[in-house]
Amino acid sequence: MRPDKRANDELRPIHITSGFIPQASGSVLIEFGNTKVICTATTEDKVPPFLKGTGKGWLTSEYAMIPASTNVRKPRESSKGKLEGRTHEIQRLIGRSLRSVIDLSAIGERTIWVDCDVIQADGGTRTASITGGFIALVHCINWMMEQNMINKSPLYSYVAAVSVGIFDGQAVLDLCYEEDANAKVDMNLVMNDKVEFMEIQGTGEEKPFSLNELHQMLKLGQKGIEEIITAQKKSLGSLNELVVDIL
Repeated sequence: MRPDKRANDELRPIHITSGFIPQASGSVLIEFGNTKVICTATTEDKVPPFLKGTGKGWLTSEYAMIPASTNVRKPRESSKGKLEGRTHEIQRLIGRSLRSVIDLSAIGERTIWVDCDVIQADGGTRTASITGGFIALVHCINWMMEQNMINKSPLYSYVAAVSVGIFDGQAVLDLCYEEDANAKVDMNLVMNDKVEFMEIQGTGEEKPFSLNELHQMLKLGQKGIEEIITAQKKSLGSLNELVVDIL
């Protein structure tokens, strides 16, 4: 049985609080059970050197866990003078996922920064960051249009992420920390609202997993992401009109 007695195909309770950081162009506090992440989206009027003069913009991400987000204090990586490999991997995942749903040629030579700060960690921090990061991004795009920085939305689909795995011999959705730490298979899925994958990250922690188990996890993940995107749409309300199918 799962530690919190959820059904195997059941997400943790999702809570979304938009406008959590008033200074940011877009912000949200997203909660999946006891995992809580603050996501902000802000703009900068410059791009990386490889994009200068192209007229095209960029989107990138930073990710961090505050020291008290885990049971044992996690030292700030700034005090170490370098990012951990895990942090670098997650930042790149968030950036790739969000870039997959935006036409960067439509924002001019600007960079959108999506910052994800974990204030409480109980599994699924990277997937919560992608899901919340997209909501913050939509709010940022709305702000850019209000400021006449762009005249149309560059967003063309939703994106969300969820974890799946094999825990206690069964495929389960949206792993909490206890499940993640003891899972035989740990997998993260990133998908859009067209049932297309942006990313599949899966590892057999102790032994290989079968094709049948993979199919079970993909099916659970699709169900979970469809429910998460429904929650995103409910949170965004009238801003859903900014996500336009332009492809």
